[in-house]
Amino acid sequence: MEELIHDIIEHLRAIPGERPLSPAELDRIMRRHSRELPGSQRFSKRSLLPACIRIEEERPELWASWQVDTALKARLHASLQMKPRRTASGVATITVITRPWPCSSNCLYCPADLRMPKSYLCHEPACQRAEQNFFDPYLQVALRLKALEQMGHATDKVELIVLGGTWSDYPKAYQLWFVCELFRALNEWPAPEEALRRRYQRYRNLGYMNSDAALERFVAPEQERVWQGEETYNTAWQKLYGTKEAQLSWMSATEGELHAVQKANEHAAHRMVGLVIETRPDTITPEALHSFRALGCTKVQIGIQSTRQDILDINRRATTTEEIARAMLLIRLFGFKIHTHLMVNLEGSTPQEDIEDFRAFVEDPLFLPDEIKLYPCALVAGTALVKEYEEGRWRPYTEEELLHVLVADTLATPPYVRISRMIRDISADDIMAGNKKTNLRQMVEQKIISAGEAGLVHDIRFREIAGREVDLSTLSLDDVAYETLGTEEHFLQWVTPDGHIAGFLRLSLPKWKRLKEGILGTDAAALPTGPGEAMIREVHVYGQAAHLGRTDAAAQHQGLGRALVKRAEEIAHDAGYEWLNVVSAVGTREYYRMLGFDDAGLYQRISVE
Repeated sequence: MEELIHDIIEHLRAIPGERPLSPAELDRIMRRHSRELPGSQRFSKRSLLPACIRIEEERPELWASWQVDTALKARLHASLQMKPRRTASGVATITVITRPWPCSSNCLYCPADLRMPKSYLCHEPACQRAEQNFFDPYLQVALRLKALEQMGHATDKVELIVLGGTWSDYPKAYQLWFVCELFRALNEWPAPEEALRRRYQRYRNLGYMNSDAALERFVAPEQERVWQGEETYNTAWQKLYGTKEAQLSWMSATEGELHAVQKANEHAAHRMVGLVIETRPDTITPEALHSFRALGCTKVQIGIQSTRQDILDINRRATTTEEIARAMLLIRLFGFKIHTHLMVNLEGSTPQEDIEDFRAFVEDPLFLPDEIKLYPCALVAGTALVKEYEEGRWRPYTEEELLHVLVADTLATPPYVRISRMIRDISADDIMAGNKKTNLRQMVEQKIISAGEAGLVHDIRFREIAGREVDLSTLSLDDVAYETLGTEEHFLQWVTPDGHIAGFLRLSLPKWKRLKEGILGTDAAALPTGPGEAMIREVHVYGQAAHLGRTDAAAQHQGLGRALVKRAEEIAHDAGYEWLNVVSAVGTREYYRMLGFDDAGLYQRISVE
């Protein structure tokens, strides 16, 4: 391994310019060294970066003899990095899953895997990791940080995505404990191995299992009854887990403990720069959003699925379009980013109606999300949809129909919306009927490109610069203004001459006169801000995740974020607002203080008079 890494360094040294090795170049070097190994052994790219880091840390004399300066080291790490797309948005994203818990809804298409929170399946990658770690938030974060660092990713800026059923259905004490442990895991990383072993042992001592075979046997009898429709997920959950609840009474925390770990994270080496919580529209209230904000939440994921009441009713989605509109209004007024789920191919819909539904979602002032997970409905064993399929009331779209819908939706996406995903990580083995192709998004984009329509795509994800370097002198600042029911929105974006996006800011200017009239039943007095106050809901600069406090080569740390905030201040001032709030994450509070913002309860704010 040492000879291989030294050879890679020498090849890098011989390359003119500042580029890293291409995958093909690295593969040739690895194959040449693998031929010298006995038998069928072969070097793995996954093992190279960890080995390189170990040599630097544990054999400093050898590392010094190779004369690797800072620039060469950066090129070496870039050459060895696994899956660079994971941090191309500027932060390291970690998904964690809450433990199984009863759900207050029972949608037609929703999986009921008793090993998981409702709507999730045990073979999804994040769910597998959660189960192996006993759904412990600390262990999930610690093990994911380790994996990301071994793949060569910067992990000092982390966005935590909390998934699993409906967050608002969990007890308040569990919510506090779960988020406390997320912060604690970041604050204490790298965690001592002994501390991790003690955590695992605590669960084993209580009789909890984390092996696939043992868990499958544990839920099997009740799972079969759920699949046959003989009992509900909630009833089966009570039988399997209800009697064990007392064993987990230690899963609680106080607000004081939360504040302590948050304060520590403001200056930690691994800071939480985003916290995402998942819930349903009918659970959104001012009280719930106050709680989310106190936890440090910056983005809310909500399952919309459709804007049509008839489709929601057919699919037993226990919500109304008015509740959806009110939820999106409140989330926006509280300053959160709005990450929505929308499904095509639901029972009762058609391809053309799905296209019209998506267009309404991104054009009607009642809705207008910031981000969308656009999923095709798939048939999963044990769901109520199986009967509808067997009796001919639902069928999956053909591949041609599905691509037609998704292409039309992508072309209809405004420049302030990001389509984050087009599939769920459901295993093909779990899908009885429906799309099983994991490269669905690539298929959609290829169809658009082949038709010569790439220039018509405004979706943020399609346009983001990812890890590319940017010539700052060529960027222009574009202001995309649009109206929602309760706000005037400004999407400020740094764009390249060819339309790619290097950074953006979301500014909300609340229509306080209308809000005082109680639109959609909203009580203006229950809102966290008042007349004369505007809100920055998101600031994001793209580029490979840059390290805190360092000027890396990508777009981050080049002053783009500061310029976006300055422009937002000017717009708010010109519109007659006196104060500008920002929904800062715990780990970005120092950044906004540096820009002149003061701490002000749930937010940070600056005077723009």
